[in-house]
Amino acid sequence: MDGFVVKRAPGRLVYEKSKRAFDFISASVGLLLLAPIMLAIAISVKLDSPGPVLYLGRRVGRYGRMFFIYKFRTMRPEAERLGTTTAKDDPRITRVGRFLRRYKLDEFPQLLNVIKGEMSIVGPRPEVEEHTNAYSFEEKSILDVQPGITDYASMYFVNLADVLGSVNPHEMFVKGNIRNRKNQLRMQYVRNRSFLEDLKIIFKTLLVIVRHDRAAPRAGS
Repeated sequence: MDGFVVKRAPGRLVYEKSKRAFDFISASVGLLLLAPIMLAIAISVKLDSPGPVLYLGRRVGRYGRMFFIYKFRTMRPEAERLGTTTAKDDPRITRVGRFLRRYKLDEFPQLLNVIKGEMSIVGPRPEVEEHTNAYSFEEKSILDVQPGITDYASMYFVNLADVLGSVNPHEMFVKGNIRNRKNQLRMQYVRNRSFLEDLKIIFKTLLVIVRHDRAAPRAGS
């Protein structure tokens, strides 16, 4: 969809420019402050299991453009060949990876995606093509905005693997109404997005991680 021109209202344009500036500054400062921690994580990942430090996952971005999302590797190499849905107590997850996932530390490298302009701090979590290809006409509005590190769905399904269980997690995700619910929350963000709403989501996300709250907050509350 390169070359596709989208006309935006003046207020929306100001919001998007402000959001991009906020994203770039926040991600740059975040990388600087987190550099020692990220170095320690990288060393731990390398010592814990063979394979690369970073996981590069192919995802669908804004307007359907493909990009590679960066994460610290939490699974054995080539684990994605067995499926992109993670089960509860998934045996593919490494010892260090389980800790990183629990506290969302594996997400830190996505600040690089933010600096590159592929992602935002706040926005719908990017999906693999299998799921975006299944979007309804209404759900395609999710691709009108930049994907993000956190959003309503990220908070609501903070412990998604526990919800999916250990048996047929992919089928549970697709047919158990979880994918539909996540998409509803993503569309809710697209409709309600504003700079103030973004700040609220960032604050609530940090609160969920710090508390390691098992009870998901109500989206948009």
